[in-house]
Amino acid sequence: MRILTIASHKGGTGKTTLAAHVAVEAERSKAGPVAVIDTDPQGSLAAWWNTREASTPLFATVTIAQLPEHLTRLQQQGIKLVVIDTPPQTLDTIKAANIAADFVLIPIRPSPHDLRAVAGVVEMVENARKPFCFVINGATPRSNIAKQAIGALAEHGKVAPVTVHHRVDFAASMIDGRTVSELSPASPSAQEITLLCKYVLAQLRKYGKGD
Repeated sequence: MRILTIASHKGGTGKTTLAAHVAVEAERSKAGPVAVIDTDPQGSLAAWWNTREASTPLFATVTIAQLPEHLTRLQQQGIKLVVIDTPPQTLDTIKAANIAADFVLIPIRPSPHDLRAVAGVVEMVENARKPFCFVINGATPRSNIAKQAIGALAEHGKVAPVTVHHRVDFAASMIDGRTVSELSPASPSAQEITLLCKYVLAQLRKYGKGD
């Protein structure tokens, strides 16, 4: 079983949307069964899942204090991939999710404020001795700031070779429990998610336990 944590100290980076999209795309690419875990008290990922008609991915209700035990049970149930969504600022929760992870994905909006907030989450991931990469999320199509952000982030660690752009279909797809890959599979947004998921799955295979 592989464990992907999506983490950031800052709110508004799109962690929940990416968690849902990567989980669904992993199921679609036959990397499942997939389970999602929502550790954010706001429960945005849980709310999305509760409006979802499809039976996959599985939603796993856990308490962060018992995360290792819950993960063991999921593995015993045959789950192949767990995607953990984390809250902003709740450092103990982020730390526990990072410790449990095989790989950590750090979404970053291409803005000076977001880039300044990078050091804190990188320090936590490095303290947990976990491999990680950044992904530029919510970039404006055909803008230079995303390219500049990639250069700045590369000084701190690896950057995913896929930029996820801000488009109406990407955000709107979450309203009824689906993802853009299900609603508009041929769209640029869906293609970005497919490429990002392929990259993340490759990283999980590279760094997963027992490899």
